[in-house]
Amino acid sequence: MVKCPKCGMEVSTPRRSWKMAGRPDRSGKRTELTIGIFDHCGTSFRAVLAKRKT
Repeated sequence: MVKCPKCGMEVSTPRRSWKMAGRPDRSGKRTELTIGIFDHCGTSFRAVLAKRKT
């Protein structure tokens, strides 16, 4: 659940989601981000759904 930036209402289902590998940190581990695109209030916005160290 993420909040709409315009009205503040919680939106539950993304239109599309994907995984993205971030840059490595000092120890060499990468952060895997799950990002989703949501539609609400006539606009679309993206939000990070999950973060995981790999």
